[in-house]
Amino acid sequence: MASTQSSSPSGDRSSLNSPMTWHTHSIESALQLMNINPTEGLNPQQVRQKQQQYGLNEIQTTSGRQPLEILWDQFTNIMLVMLIAVAVVSAVLDLRNDNFPKDAIAIFAIVILNGLLGYFQESRAEKALAALKNLSSPKVRVLRDGEIIEIDSQQLVPGDIMFLEAGVQVAADGRLLEAQNLQVREATLTGEAEAVSKRAETELAADASLGDQINMVFQGTEVVGGRGKVLVTDTAMKTQLGQIAAMLQSVETEPTPLQQRMSQLGNVLVTGSLLLVAIVVIGGIIRAGFEYFEHLLEVSLSMAVAVVPEGLPAVVTVTLAIGTQRMVRRNALIRKLPAVETLGSVTTICSDKTGTLTQNKMVVQWVRTLNHAFLVTGEGYAPWGEFQPLHRISRDEELNPEEKPRLTPQHQQELQPLCVASVLCNDAQLKHHNDIWTILGDPTEGALLALAGKAGISKPTWDAQMPRRAEIPFSSERKRMSVICQDADAAIRKKNAHFQMFTKGSPELILERCDHVQTADQSIPLEPEHRQQILEQNDQLAAEGLRVIGFAYKPLNDLPASPDEDSSEQELIWLGLVGMLDAPRPEVREAVQRCRQAGIRPVMITGDHQLTATSVAHQLGISQSGETVLTGQQLQQLSQAELEQQVKQVSVYARVAPEHKLRIVQALQKRGEFVAMTGDGVNDAPALKQADIGIAMGITGTDVSKEASDMILLDDNFATIVAATEEGRVVYSNIRRFVKYILGSNIGEVLTIAAAPLLGLGEVPLTPLQILWMNLVTDGLPALALALEPAEAGVMNRPPYSPRESIFARGLGAYMVRIGIVFSILTIVLMVWAHGEAQTGGDPGRWKTMVFTTLCLAQMGHALAVRSDTRLTVQLNPFSNPYLLAAVSLTTILQLLLIYVPPLRGFFGTHWLNGTELAICIGFSSLMFVWVEMEKLVKRWWKTRK
Repeated sequence: MASTQSSSPSGDRSSLNSPMTWHTHSIESALQLMNINPTEGLNPQQVRQKQQQYGLNEIQTTSGRQPLEILWDQFTNIMLVMLIAVAVVSAVLDLRNDNFPKDAIAIFAIVILNGLLGYFQESRAEKALAALKNLSSPKVRVLRDGEIIEIDSQQLVPGDIMFLEAGVQVAADGRLLEAQNLQVREATLTGEAEAVSKRAETELAADASLGDQINMVFQGTEVVGGRGKVLVTDTAMKTQLGQIAAMLQSVETEPTPLQQRMSQLGNVLVTGSLLLVAIVVIGGIIRAGFEYFEHLLEVSLSMAVAVVPEGLPAVVTVTLAIGTQRMVRRNALIRKLPAVETLGSVTTICSDKTGTLTQNKMVVQWVRTLNHAFLVTGEGYAPWGEFQPLHRISRDEELNPEEKPRLTPQHQQELQPLCVASVLCNDAQLKHHNDIWTILGDPTEGALLALAGKAGISKPTWDAQMPRRAEIPFSSERKRMSVICQDADAAIRKKNAHFQMFTKGSPELILERCDHVQTADQSIPLEPEHRQQILEQNDQLAAEGLRVIGFAYKPLNDLPASPDEDSSEQELIWLGLVGMLDAPRPEVREAVQRCRQAGIRPVMITGDHQLTATSVAHQLGISQSGETVLTGQQLQQLSQAELEQQVKQVSVYARVAPEHKLRIVQALQKRGEFVAMTGDGVNDAPALKQADIGIAMGITGTDVSKEASDMILLDDNFATIVAATEEGRVVYSNIRRFVKYILGSNIGEVLTIAAAPLLGLGEVPLTPLQILWMNLVTDGLPALALALEPAEAGVMNRPPYSPRESIFARGLGAYMVRIGIVFSILTIVLMVWAHGEAQTGGDPGRWKTMVFTTLCLAQMGHALAVRSDTRLTVQLNPFSNPYLLAAVSLTTILQLLLIYVPPLRGFFGTHWLNGTELAICIGFSSLMFVWVEMEKLVKRWWKTRK
């Protein structure tokens, strides 16, 4: 085989179907497949051949949209295209009549502002891939031509022999050749913070998950301890990190529901406007002939300007920005504005377990001695809590405080030696600062210190009382740790025993070395039935998803000269078992209940073991007993179609790989779900980008996950997602509220303008500049205030609205048309009367100012009435939204200034109105408010009647 492969540089891996199979091969097999001498490494000729074949060891990126392309896309919006056309025609008409083209300039200014607004929203460069590239180590030590040299990581090629040590970032994927206590933190790929102990000699099954491949190392991970020698098997895009980059680049960003609804709105408005323009032009020509074509063109221009809600993009943007500020106050940082509204449409939240659903702090929950079970209370690393003796092991057993049995002297006699062992056989330290308890060292050992603290046993006190004189350290092979302490004055001292050995670690391995068991104040021989009982206890705790640690001790008369496991770790006395768990956050269970109440399904996707994931999911109410749990290995066997059938029934996924998360999200989306996905590692980035809402962890999250996300949790808490979802629903409700306010007014304007030539009034009642004023100021300011409307009651007591629903759904379209018709009827009646009065004497243009004023003031009444669909305005607290009162007052004053301040009157083409004319305008406009309030009363009556 070696000779065949050496004849061609491409023969290195010809017998392997996939780079994922390297973990199935022995060290000798891997070296033979690569045709590498482990004492010489690659020679210069081999390096050149492989560099030509594989290229540089770096993440390759595809170029995204260029800034000019993004800017150009903004001006392809159908509403902006129509406004550009209107501005051009308006400028031509004004210049032809020797008029200053102020209407065209104003329209062009609005078009440019809206285009720039859209550009700044979309022009955030995607930095996830750049962050990925930063994960590779800049320098690496390799064996080449018999010498150890240091090279740039980009120059690594498959077949290189790479050396690892503590503090180094792994620069490529590889098969371990040697490992001395090698510990690698693979959180970037697996999401699990605990370092993995690596073993070179192991051969694994082909379906071993990424987190279980202890004979491999992967690019982007970090060596935290020990040393290693690695055969590089994959570089660049073939590495696990490279595959994630490829997945990240393959994910196409879909428009958000709000963006889709705004596009739909633009299409409907422009189509409706063009149809109405056609009707007016054709009707005008039939009625008055072609000599009035230029006048009809002016009417058409005014209608086109009236139908486009020029202020809407700005109002939507400001509303989303206000939503982001509200969410920041609830620990959710929004990176992309449309995500604010999108959150309100979420139907499924896929959450990681560690640190999001749990505290990311190991907490002891159970202690088992031979004869007793103790439930341990308390949270985090704080040494406060109780030991509650129970007869059976069940987390579901709840006792009232007055019913809880207290510790007897016998209980205390059994617990004390175990707690003493947990502090003496321990290298961690418990720290207290500003009422916050933290640990220095391993989280598991920190949990044991907190356990001992709850029993009143302090590590500093006992370290001083029983100083450590020797130890046999923990290793992945031994799976246990022993210390020998000098027993000066201890409660568990035996007669004539001056030293004590304490051992902790794997319960099965420690039990094998025990011949006695501690019961109360004495030790008794360990009988076969005792062994069986202890093993059953261990199985019970493991079935609860707990990490189980066994404890034993042994009195010594003298300190061994050189303690070793064969001679010292024998004839031990069994103390008991400790079961610990990364405890669920206390607020998450309520958040999960709120999710279900709101019609949102929570799903756990974790790289942790199945039992642990199931236990946490049951405690939080994410899944029930007996529900299916899908593991990464099982998921691997499913086709995408089969997975799509499964995802509706599965709420817990365990031991998943990066590509699995992406497949799960895609399967849920295929089923019509609107998915929020949380993640913190590099492995989560493709799924975060694919999800409708990607949510990164602010505390534990990597730069890659944050750059790929739409939202960042500042406290890494699942409950924050639920709070942000509530804010998203409020934002969407407010967007619908001001959309129906703005467009109801716009439809009224369009119908009023269209009616003028059909009624033979001879002139356009509103100029484009006046229409822009209404759309930007008299529409815009109250609309912004409506965006600040507080949440209605029960916003989280209903299912999410379909993200695919039309902007006109649930009666909004009918409301806008109905209100627009009422607007136009009121205004047309006033217009006909005022035009007739103008013909009999006075200023002939004053009737147009009355139409302009009536439309503007009617919108103020509409803004006050539209706050609620069901409650009358008098039933609402006027100060619950003081911004609306301020906006209505300010807009009314500004409108009056346009009439009574000469420079403004000249610029906007208005006319001075006397008191009677202004009163008539106010009277007609107030009818709009009355109409909307009457509609609410009719709805109530109809609902009561039904």
